[in-house]
Amino acid sequence: MNELSLDFLEIHTEFRPKILRYLTRMVGEYEAEDLTQEVFVKISRALTTFRGESKLSTWVYRIATNAAMDRLRDPSFKHQLQAESLSLPPNPEVSNVREEEVDRNVWTGEAAVSPEQELFLRERSDCYQDYIENLPLNYRTVVALSELEELAVSEIAVILGLSPDVVKIRLHRGRAKLLKELRAHCKPEDWL
Repeated sequence: MNELSLDFLEIHTEFRPKILRYLTRMVGEYEAEDLTQEVFVKISRALTTFRGESKLSTWVYRIATNAAMDRLRDPSFKHQLQAESLSLPPNPEVSNVREEEVDRNVWTGEAAVSPEQELFLRERSDCYQDYIENLPLNYRTVVALSELEELAVSEIAVILGLSPDVVKIRLHRGRAKLLKELRAHCKPEDWL
C-alpha cells in the first residue's frame, strides 16, 4: 500500500463519522450517506492537491460543505427528499446511542437509562435536530459547524469563505433563531 492511500485511509477513518453527522444535519439522513461517499471520493482525488495552507479538517469540511450546498441547490432535491425520506428506517450509523448502551452500562453493568428516559431523550434530540434542519441554510451551516462539529469561528470562516465577523453574526442570529424555536416547541420540562 502506498503512502497516499494510507493517508486517505487515515483521513477516511478519522473524518467519516464526523462528515456523516454533519451532512445528516445539512441535507437530511436519507441523502447523507451517499453524499458522504461522494465527499470521500472527491477527497481521494484531490488529496495530492492539498498544500497544507489550512488545517486538514478545514479542507475536509470545505469539500463537504460545498457538496452539501450543491445538493441543496439541486431543484430535484427537495421533491426527492420529501417523497423518499418518509418511508425509510433510521440509519443506525448516525444514531449516537447503541442498543447495548441502552440496556447496560459498559463499565458497571448496571441498568442504564430507563425506557421512559430514553424516549424523552430521543424526543428532545429529534426536536432539536428538526429545528436545526429548519434553520435558513446560512444559519444552519454555521450552527452545525460550531455546535455539532465544535469548530472555531476562524475555521468556519475559512471553510465557508467568509470573514470571521460574518460568521459571528450568522452564528449569533442562528443560535437566537434556534433558541426561539426550541423554547416554543421543545419544552424540556415536559420530558422530565
